[in-house]
Amino acid sequence: MSLFSAFPLSPVLVTRLTAAGIVAPTPIQTEAIPALLAGRDLVGQARTGSGKTLAYALPLVQACDPRSKGVQALVLVPTRELAVQVGGVIAGLADRSGLRVALLYGGRAMGPQQQALARGDQIVVATPGRLLDHLRQGSISLRQVRYLVLDEADEMLDRGFGPDVERILAQTPPERQTALFSATVPDWVRQTAERHLRDPLTVMVDPDPEDRPAIEQVVYEVREGGKPQALRTLLGRQAQGSTIVFGRTKHRVKRLALQLADEGYRAAALQGNMSQVARERVIADFRAGRVAVLLATNIAARGLDLEGVSQIINYELPESAEWFTHRAGRTGRMGRTGRAVTLLEPADLTQWRQIERVLGQRFPRHTWETGLPIAEVRTTPEARRPAVAGPAHLHAARGGRRQPERTRQR
Repeated sequence: MSLFSAFPLSPVLVTRLTAAGIVAPTPIQTEAIPALLAGRDLVGQARTGSGKTLAYALPLVQACDPRSKGVQALVLVPTRELAVQVGGVIAGLADRSGLRVALLYGGRAMGPQQQALARGDQIVVATPGRLLDHLRQGSISLRQVRYLVLDEADEMLDRGFGPDVERILAQTPPERQTALFSATVPDWVRQTAERHLRDPLTVMVDPDPEDRPAIEQVVYEVREGGKPQALRTLLGRQAQGSTIVFGRTKHRVKRLALQLADEGYRAAALQGNMSQVARERVIADFRAGRVAVLLATNIAARGLDLEGVSQIINYELPESAEWFTHRAGRTGRMGRTGRAVTLLEPADLTQWRQIERVLGQRFPRHTWETGLPIAEVRTTPEARRPAVAGPAHLHAARGGRRQPERTRQR
């Protein structure tokens, strides 16, 4: 079995990993870390939850000099939530080393971010829009950047950040080391790599069959207007773990969350109109088990490490087959089994057939039967029980390999 101690990492970093119960690298870490430590540019293709954050964070921290002030490493991410998550992982590795991490993202005041940059923080994790704001105001310089990462590049560039990313890269030294990580590598990602990476090593990780998520796909056809009752029955039958219920609109998930909370479910919404403070609080409550049912738009379908999600429910169909796959990927993680339930009313059938065509797969459909009466189901739903807190940032970043229970922090 390969161990982190086999890599040319500093003993301090290996000790921090061991203290967090992280001993054996995942496949993407095994392939990417030696190349990045050797100074190679790299394109890494790996699914969310494969441990790619540590794959680039360990070489990043090792490459930075705590004696030098100013931005030496830059990680660009598409969302505020991912910025907070990645920043937490890097800060855990850099703790007590003298390296400081600045998070730059919208929804927060510029002042504290400017103060972090003024004191000379060496590592910056940023969303493109907020980083450009700081560049325009002159509160940050990228002339010393020696290590640059584009994380979730397929999502970031597909969202229209391409021109912003190009403007940012133009302000970094051409001799920098660059790593690009992506769940998929479509044409626009490949073109970005060709323009900005120097003779990159390409690492494509297909998890071993035993590591692939075990996700049971269940599709129910319900009568028109029957989704609310079906949803409550599904939540009531949930034996353990937590649930993410996906809707398409911010208004719908907010309204559903309020309705479920009024009925006694430990439910909360996660959607784009919330303040950053509110979004971070909901994510923290869900990770800790204080929220058992998360009503969410596609904002929760990618880029968040959320352990213990035993089922997702497609209350409303996503816009594309790709988003259907990303939603299902929220469950069946870290070696656990998972369940993805899709509810179809008659008006959904045309779009559902299109999703199946794109996926090249037909899913068996079942006619919904209510089963237990709702009043009876509500007597002991798991969604109303207290739950234990979840793992810390570093453990969540490690990817798909679980360590023995005695090493895990709860």
